[in-house]
Amino acid sequence: MLRIGLCQLTSSAEPAENLAPIREGVARAAGEGARVVVFPEAAMARFGVPLGPVAEPLDGPWAKSVASIADEHGVLVVAGMFTPHEDGRVRNTLLITGLGHHTGYHKIHLYDAFGFRESDTVAPGGEPVTVQVDGVTLGFATCYDVRFPELFRALADRGASAVVLPTSWGAGEGKRDQWEVLVRARALDSGCWVLGCGQADPVAAGVEVNPKAPTGIGYSTVADGFGRVRAQLGAGPESVVVDVDPEVTDKARNATGALANRRL
Repeated sequence: MLRIGLCQLTSSAEPAENLAPIREGVARAAGEGARVVVFPEAAMARFGVPLGPVAEPLDGPWAKSVASIADEHGVLVVAGMFTPHEDGRVRNTLLITGLGHHTGYHKIHLYDAFGFRESDTVAPGGEPVTVQVDGVTLGFATCYDVRFPELFRALADRGASAVVLPTSWGAGEGKRDQWEVLVRARALDSGCWVLGCGQADPVAAGVEVNPKAPTGIGYSTVADGFGRVRAQLGAGPESVVVDVDPEVTDKARNATGALANRRL
């Protein structure tokens, strides 16, 4: 059993300001026994502002500050940030730090959809990433990745029992429905627990943002390998701690045959 905290928040445009809610969220979740604490995509700085000026490498001051918070509380922290890329764009990176880890997952599938072009300013990653915490293998995906079942199955093939999914979901007609369906579908496709941790809805948080940018709708959702919703938050800033049981992953895969019976 692995206890994981999800901290749904609304990031500001200033990386230094966003360290305070991360510090508070880690302390709160660790106090409830969490070994992993997850923050949304773009936790470093929200979308809708120039990303190049805020991007820092994984050994830069922002990531080192988050690492210090993780080490102080003895947890693994996962938080969305932006790292520089050699072609002048940035990478949409999940910082994965603590418990002896300090690495990143670069978002593979970029959000060139619904009238938004993430690839104009963000370079894609190319490699799935997993880490182990207390004997449980975690995979990682970011927001738009959830529309691509092959990534979740690739993570399952690498031993993942759960996939951590930070997001900054774009608002719009039907988008909440799509989010909930996709989290549950990817859990069923792979047998993994899927832990979707989103940016809170800025309206619910009382924050003005660029309305054209994907700045979050809330409704962080946790589903197990049977597609059952185990936890869901509302629109505003909230947090939740859930217990992820890898035995449920094994039972789901054995029952559905979703991996064993693949033919293509």
